[in-house]
Amino acid sequence: MNKDTGVLAVIPARGGSKGLPGKNTLLFAGLPLIAHSIMFARQCQEIERVLVTTDSEEIAGVAKAFGGDAPFLRPQELAQHDTPMWPVLRHALATAEELDGKRYQWLLLLDPTSPARERNDLTEAFQQLQGSPSADGIISVSRPPFNPVWHCVVQRDGVMADLFEGGGHYHRRQDVPVVYRINGVLYLWRTDFVRTQQSDWRGQGRHLLYEIPDVRAISIDDLNGFRQAELLVKEGLIRFAWLESKNSNLCGR
Repeated sequence: MNKDTGVLAVIPARGGSKGLPGKNTLLFAGLPLIAHSIMFARQCQEIERVLVTTDSEEIAGVAKAFGGDAPFLRPQELAQHDTPMWPVLRHALATAEELDGKRYQWLLLLDPTSPARERNDLTEAFQQLQGSPSADGIISVSRPPFNPVWHCVVQRDGVMADLFEGGGHYHRRQDVPVVYRINGVLYLWRTDFVRTQQSDWRGQGRHLLYEIPDVRAISIDDLNGFRQAELLVKEGLIRFAWLESKNSNLCGR
């Protein structure tokens, strides 16, 4: 890993999970789920440090076994089921900088429940953000299999109505504006933005979009999502480079 780029990768992994208990250490494609994000980060030359923020001794132990760094346990007030992600990231950044005695330039959020990343994802996203000095961050997105402008409806006064005004006026799929969804694969910010923005990043600052194929936009938050993701791996639609390299020594075991 590069020691000069100033990229701090933060992997959040709370111990409690209502949708899929124990999901962060659940075996997925032969490894604990959190290990995939750690091993991805360890193969990226842009990343200086891989920090796991968790309130669980068990998760911290698994993270360390696969090369992650878990030098502290997250405070309980930041480990509740309804705790927003933004204060967790700000705490991780502040703590890492205090421990390391330095200021990082970039913060990369790697959600362990969206592990289908490829090496070039970070390289290309990083280059895009570096090339746009006025942007505060870059967020991975993908095109969903249906266009919500055209397809999504709500019930108003007991009858169906378009969720988006004018959505029903389109008659051809090709004419509908392209819509993306945030898929959780990666979030990369300038740390100056993280430090100064106290509430949340949504609706604040300027963010670029980094598009990946929607087949890799998995989210393992419940048993159904877990089984679907396993099927995609089994069918070869999702592949993990760190599992395919016969000579890889990334796993610190």
